[in-house]
Amino acid sequence: MDGNFFLNKLLKEDSKTITKVYENSFPFVKKFVLQNNGNEDDAQDVFQKALLQIILRYKREKFSITGNFDAYFFTVCKNLWRRELNLHKKRVTNTDVSEPHSDYKDQIQALVEQKRHELFVEKLGELSDNCKKILTLFFAKTPYEEIVSTTEYNSELVVRQRVFKCKKRLKELIQKDKRFNSLKEL
Repeated sequence: MDGNFFLNKLLKEDSKTITKVYENSFPFVKKFVLQNNGNEDDAQDVFQKALLQIILRYKREKFSITGNFDAYFFTVCKNLWRRELNLHKKRVTNTDVSEPHSDYKDQIQALVEQKRHELFVEKLGELSDNCKKILTLFFAKTPYEEIVSTTEYNSELVVRQRVFKCKKRLKELIQKDKRFNSLKEL
């Protein structure tokens, strides 16, 4: 599904579009949250926050989604839920923290994480097809021996060297982008 089409419909608060997004995406969001220490209420909250975050960001920035909207939306939801889990972990293990939980701060952090992900995906797309394939397998935690069997390389050592060079190139592309400095740790 075209991302920009959905962004425009969501901006107009089109109830059919919101229902369609819910029907297409919520089962995956719910499954992810349930598999990662959450419940259905948590999944509903993450879904609503993600929807609101996307709409508010689109009103401010008029950004574009080049791929599938459902995949983009799911990534936003995953990032929000991971952020929520990290906050809970910090609250439980560090009882000395006295700073109150701030939804605004969480939304800003989630937005920054999403922009980092978008920059990463964009720069990954600028690499050679070979590097894209190697890094996609590597980031999916595919064992080196399996990467060797699915590529033209003949040893794990060569694959490791290629992964190193491709990661280095990706890092250079990301760091040269003008958005990089604004997306460093807050």
